[in-house]
Amino acid sequence: MSKRIAKKQLDFMLAQQFKCPKCKSSGAHVERVAMAGTGISRFMEIQTYTYAFVSCLNCGFTESYNLKMLEGRDDLGQVLDMLFMN
Repeated sequence: MSKRIAKKQLDFMLAQQFKCPKCKSSGAHVERVAMAGTGISRFMEIQTYTYAFVSCLNCGFTESYNLKMLEGRDDLGQVLDMLFMN
């Protein structure tokens, strides 16, 4: 059974562990965005896709992450370490 991680905790972890690949600065701002798909979900404005946009506090470089892939992971710390390693 996998643990679901709280939204605020995930956002905090993304911001704290982010290392900008462009300027090598640490720290980021996280914004969540929900988007509709195609077909009937778009017509009815059902937002089934959620992403986190992580922006460097120094230069503004931004990366996006699919939250369905990150939320609910038991090994989230290891995943984030792999994403932000140099």
